[in-house]
Amino acid sequence: MTLRLIQLDDGVAAAIDGTHAWRVKGATTIHALASAAIGAKATLAGMVEQAGRGEDIDLLEALNAGRILSPASHPDPARIFLTGTGLTHLGSADARDRMHAKAHAADATDSMRMFRLGLEGGKPVQGETGVQPEWFYKGDGRSIVAPGQPLPSPDFALDGGEEPEIAGIYLIAADGTPFRLGFALANEFSDHVTERTNYLYLAHSKLRHAALGPELLTGELPADIRGQVRVRREGRALWEKPFLTGEANMSHRITNLEHHHFKYALFRRPGDLHVHFFGTATLSFSDGVKARDGDIFEIEAPPFALPLRNALQTVPSPDTTVRSL
Repeated sequence: MTLRLIQLDDGVAAAIDGTHAWRVKGATTIHALASAAIGAKATLAGMVEQAGRGEDIDLLEALNAGRILSPASHPDPARIFLTGTGLTHLGSADARDRMHAKAHAADATDSMRMFRLGLEGGKPVQGETGVQPEWFYKGDGRSIVAPGQPLPSPDFALDGGEEPEIAGIYLIAADGTPFRLGFALANEFSDHVTERTNYLYLAHSKLRHAALGPELLTGELPADIRGQVRVRREGRALWEKPFLTGEANMSHRITNLEHHHFKYALFRRPGDLHVHFFGTATLSFSDGVKARDGDIFEIEAPPFALPLRNALQTVPSPDTTVRSL
């Protein structure tokens, strides 16, 4: 049984089985609980046990009432890094190639080459360093969307499509050591039309919001995770597909992805929080779906007990005129 932590609007809840949870006494945020655990050289599970159980919490009721926030927060949202890796899952190169192949055959070759590098060197033996993956930046804490909240897409975007995956959440200790707090369901959300135009536009296509699921799964991530992702329109499933994640379905070890992110001193600044998306091989865009305002992206996968649901919402862009001083 694995402990799951839930960030409520008025504290922290913990759960082991299903949707029955209890309030963690004295805990205000997951961030504060993790900071205390690092300071005490303890685990999150140990801190929860030490705090004691408060009132019972019905997680489905809390989710439906909008009381569950993102599991990744920081007193200063600018100190959260949102980053990710692509072409990390078995089958992900096929999805990328189908996006690029018709107009840019060379791009497809580059994607396949990167994917094969991962297949050949993404899971090194213990003590060795594996090949580095594709990497991208998404934004800071202001780009995180909580469960149930609208997923904003700027009006200049050419597309807004889901990417169902797992994200790791990390806090950097005072000595620069990254501590993994756990894992969350995620909708990494990207502009796939912009990316398809030219793979060098990948950086632009990733500068979008992202949604994080209701639960932080502590401990190790199961090797084989099998979930469902769907796009709902006007109350019915417009598109639905299974998705696979976990290391059994990946071309990289998670520790290899972590190494190639945190090897940079920039990402080991004490006090920073990191949300790192591990990638996917399943996209509705690859099957010709174009999401529109009001469509609901829905992602669910055991051992997470709660789904991640967010509706697409186009938002106006700010005035970008640069003024001279």
